[in-house]
Amino acid sequence: MIDLYYWPTPNGKKVTILLEEAGIPYTIKPVNIMRGDQLTPEFLKISPNGRMPAIVDHEPADGGAPITIFESGAIMEYLGEKCGKFFPQAPRQKAEVVQWLYWQMANQGPKMGEQGHFRRASQNPKNGDQSYALLRFDNEVHRIYGVLNLGLHKKQYLAAGQYTIADMICYPWATTWQNRDINLDEFPNVKRWLDAIGARPAVKKAMAAGPEYREDPATVTPEEQARRAKLLTHQRAQPVPTQWG
Repeated sequence: MIDLYYWPTPNGKKVTILLEEAGIPYTIKPVNIMRGDQLTPEFLKISPNGRMPAIVDHEPADGGAPITIFESGAIMEYLGEKCGKFFPQAPRQKAEVVQWLYWQMANQGPKMGEQGHFRRASQNPKNGDQSYALLRFDNEVHRIYGVLNLGLHKKQYLAAGQYTIADMICYPWATTWQNRDINLDEFPNVKRWLDAIGARPAVKKAMAAGPEYREDPATVTPEEQARRAKLLTHQRAQPVPTQWG
């Protein structure tokens, strides 16, 4: 059994897609990233980066103690090897898959996340002029869709001639194009790929997981909003929790 520490964001949905496709039993452990659950001493033991997703595998292949893993790319590799599916191990095929995993972790996710951050920041005059940041990351996101479009040229899937964890890790962020001033008609290979991946039953189920955990913003008091803003905005290093001893 896998415990999945999760919130319904693209990063969380990468892992639910693989778990559903592979038929691996799992339990969702909600991590409310708006409330700051990811910064509790208990969660930092699992993910010192203070970010979800993370997993605990209670039935590792070596039969030993539970294994904890943070960072979605590492989780995808681990689960792909565990189930023996969607992560080919022949050297050439594995290299094709891994390069897309690392591209997603270093480029697609961070750049699209920064675009969202600065778009939100621009809505508050107290944050000053955000025009350069918006230009920078709007262009980067456009470039990223172009990278996917190139990678899918005359190919059904991104890597190894088959559906793999490379597709699964890139898909959730790519689905957010509508909020990013992206005209998908510019990227026909991506459009075709999104339609094909999104039609898979396991993907539909995985992408639907989690909205029941979200809060109604109207229920969050001004005092709680202020606490969260202080906790979550402009984070710096976390000290070692006193509870760790």
